[in-house]
Amino acid sequence: MPVDLSSVPGAAGEPQAQYAPPPIVGEGYPLTDRQAELLALAADLGREKFGPRAARYDREASFPFESFEDLRSAGLLGLCVPQRYGGLGADYATYMILDAEIGRHCGATALTWNMHVCPTLWSGTLCDDLDMTVEQRAEHERHRSLHFERIVKEGKVYAQPFSEGGAAAAGKAPFGTLADKVEGGWLLNGRKIFASLSGAADYYGVLCTENKPDRSVRDTLYMAVPSDAPGFSIAGEWDPMGMRGTVSRTLIMKDVFVPDEAQLMPRGLYFQAANRWPHMFTTLSATYMGLAQAAYDFTIRYLRGEVPAAPPVKRRMYPTKQIAVAQMHVQLEQARALFLRTIGEAKIDPSKNERLRAYASHYTVMEYANEIARLAIRTCGGQSILRSLPLERIYRDSRCGALMLPWTAELCLDRIGREALYEYGEADD
Repeated sequence: MPVDLSSVPGAAGEPQAQYAPPPIVGEGYPLTDRQAELLALAADLGREKFGPRAARYDREASFPFESFEDLRSAGLLGLCVPQRYGGLGADYATYMILDAEIGRHCGATALTWNMHVCPTLWSGTLCDDLDMTVEQRAEHERHRSLHFERIVKEGKVYAQPFSEGGAAAAGKAPFGTLADKVEGGWLLNGRKIFASLSGAADYYGVLCTENKPDRSVRDTLYMAVPSDAPGFSIAGEWDPMGMRGTVSRTLIMKDVFVPDEAQLMPRGLYFQAANRWPHMFTTLSATYMGLAQAAYDFTIRYLRGEVPAAPPVKRRMYPTKQIAVAQMHVQLEQARALFLRTIGEAKIDPSKNERLRAYASHYTVMEYANEIARLAIRTCGGQSILRSLPLERIYRDSRCGALMLPWTAELCLDRIGREALYEYGEADD
């Protein structure tokens, strides 16, 4: 008996509808009205502004200044600044969704925006959850009001350099950048490598250690260092494989004075935050969730002959291509499911399983982003490695995620294995 195909799109010579990329959160994910509005804004900026510039920033290894001007104009530099300070007051989960959406259009813009948003998120809602004395809380209110005003009213950009080339960024040792208490403030000496936004930020949120004989990770300070401070300089070249638009050069501080109000967290609070609010370190994964989606979206368009810069040749009829796309889809949905569940669980003092799931989510997103991009190149074939198409850039950018401190892929596995067998903070046998 013949089968009636008249209602099947594309049958009997009917034109196929163009592929419509899904929302970054997938279909049916419950968003508040405010989240939906902000996500639509990020998607519009990504499509119309960030995506078209991404290749140039990558080619030149230049910072996305134009994209940050768009973020500034849209009020997104103050996304996580509490509303009482003039910001948009977005929470952790809202930020993560927006950064993932931006990441699917331009990885470098998303990753550097992350470095700017984190100081506001950490100084804002995260700090509100921590235990402080009355005096500490009053001091923090005075200090953060200054930082938030710079961002909201003056459009200033903050950065967040971690790495020093040792174990400090992973929380295994004190930071080598030292802060000496002096009258009215602090003197900073040290350096930070892979410091994103080098030469683009107005302030650098430097993690350093209070200089005293018995210093430890408990003595970590979090200071906003002005880019024009005497003794502050930027050195080295920036010509990496991927994430080239982050411009992550080396910061050098030699007797840099910062006043007491430069503190982004009260003295000693960073150690409490790092132990009680572990999801603060998962924000990097949002960018890579976006890159994973971008690699998948490109593959679907390419195999359907819908990539504007490529020949309009369909390749979707081959079983080998279909199987590869199926593998990519499974990995993408696995990563998305973990990502969305984890950002919904972010809070102070998560349970053991929530903490382990945060590590697992971070690891999965970072590794699957590159695995999906690898499969995309293999599936799309030789033309996909041309720099005239975005896939090879997505592949290079996606490879960087697993290497990024404080939670590299290896450190995530290390933490999962240990903390599954021990209670958090428990000493070795």
